[in-house]
Amino acid sequence: MHARSLALISLLALVPTVATSQQHGSEDHNVGTVNFQVSCDPEVRADFDGAVALLHHMMYVEARAAFERIAERVPGCAMAHWGIGVTLFQPLWPARPGPEALRRGWSAIRQASELGPATDRERRLVAAAAAFYDEPESADWWTRIRRWEEAMQEAYALRPDDMETAAFYALSQLAVGPLSENRMERQERAADVLLGIFEREPTHPGAIHYTIHANDVQGRADESLNIVRSYDDIAPSVPHALHMPTHIFVRLGAWEEVIEWNRKSADAALRFFVEGAHTLHYSHALGYLVYAHLQRGDDEAALAVAQEGMSPQPHQDDFVSAFHLAAMPARQAVEQRAWEKAAALTPRTPEYLAWDRYWWPEAMSWFAKGLGAVRSGETDAARYAEQRVRELARTAEEAGERDFYRYIETDRLVLSGWLSYADGAEEEAVKQMRQAAELEATIQKHPVTPGALYPPYEALGDLLTELKRPAEALAAYESSLEIWPKRYRSLLGAARGARQAGEGDKARTYYGELLEVIGDAKTDRPAVDEATGYLAERG
Repeated sequence: MHARSLALISLLALVPTVATSQQHGSEDHNVGTVNFQVSCDPEVRADFDGAVALLHHMMYVEARAAFERIAERVPGCAMAHWGIGVTLFQPLWPARPGPEALRRGWSAIRQASELGPATDRERRLVAAAAAFYDEPESADWWTRIRRWEEAMQEAYALRPDDMETAAFYALSQLAVGPLSENRMERQERAADVLLGIFEREPTHPGAIHYTIHANDVQGRADESLNIVRSYDDIAPSVPHALHMPTHIFVRLGAWEEVIEWNRKSADAALRFFVEGAHTLHYSHALGYLVYAHLQRGDDEAALAVAQEGMSPQPHQDDFVSAFHLAAMPARQAVEQRAWEKAAALTPRTPEYLAWDRYWWPEAMSWFAKGLGAVRSGETDAARYAEQRVRELARTAEEAGERDFYRYIETDRLVLSGWLSYADGAEEEAVKQMRQAAELEATIQKHPVTPGALYPPYEALGDLLTELKRPAEALAAYESSLEIWPKRYRSLLGAARGARQAGEGDKARTYYGELLEVIGDAKTDRPAVDEATGYLAERG
């Protein structure tokens, strides 16, 4: 095999042996360059490289199928069993492996260890996975992640020049970030390691994919854009590769690119199924698409995408699917300020998903429903929704999911603020909105979401606008735009706040930015005429 072999894998070939993975099509798929140099039979090395490439793309079901095929062909290949095990936990995703997945993963890693990997590097990778799976019946998720990261740190310290060890080490740094006092230090460390891999092998899927995650934090979004934009070149048929650059485009407010890339991702994902259901990569792309269309004011396009997502074909039962299937209708109602529509939302839809495991997605539906109720004058219904959000936040906190708790609690504080306003407690409402904004500042955007459903600073700006405090409202909207740039509602709010506060230059700037964001999108929102008229009057 050539030392820098291009890992090509026919995904169609996975179908006969794996009941959980189906794929329609016949062409081979370029998935990037991996040269793992696995110690197994030379005849499976190219296939092993392809499976590792799919693992780096976070196409976990497909990667698992590829590793299983290798294990069937060469039962003594210890690293094939390692591969099966590491596909059963996904370090950066919101899903958590259940008892069955933990037992299966632990069994696979034990088998890999018993078969005896032939090299020290392979033994250390197996040991790192074993550190995650140890105590399969008791250890919590974050304990497992920390143990895996510590083991990967040891492996990397011994072999910093090995690209695969380095890639998984960088991934472990990103995974443990939420537990760190200085998360940005972890992000930067990972980015530096990944840049070293990219400079040596610019088509390495892990180097590109994990670099995007390393930069998917506030303050780093404009780093390494050349690496970000290279992803579809190395994997033009992999849905997650086509989606990933939009994590950065969202942070930059580049809505046309978010739309373009996620449309390609969704179309590619339609070719992949998991146990007869749409892969989670499909809903993930659609969720980002809806968000981007709404930021351009194109409600019709957003509705069409959301309806596409609610087709009769079921979706993979996963946190990611649940999140976007809850978010898409909620976003449409909240972004359009269609409060009656928001009040009519039905949480835990569709019913076939295991909602008891998806606290944040369910809370998002109740949050939107509560907003719709309180803004429509139905305070009793809003109080019930607020209570459900509170309960779900408590459940997340008790489960040790600190970030999930903060996401949910941030929304709850916003909803509570509107309830206080409805009760006539205006200063308490402002206080709660500010508390929500302060809490939001303690967390980063989660990779599952393109952005907040209703950013707290934007909500604060809306409240201060109603309280006829335009200068304060303008400051709130500007704070929101620092976190969530080029959001339609924040730009419009800032323009109106500046206009009412007598700051004509700022009003012109924000109205102009709003029109730039809309561009050639089809929209019937009245703000377009408002912005155009103001700019025409003021020159």
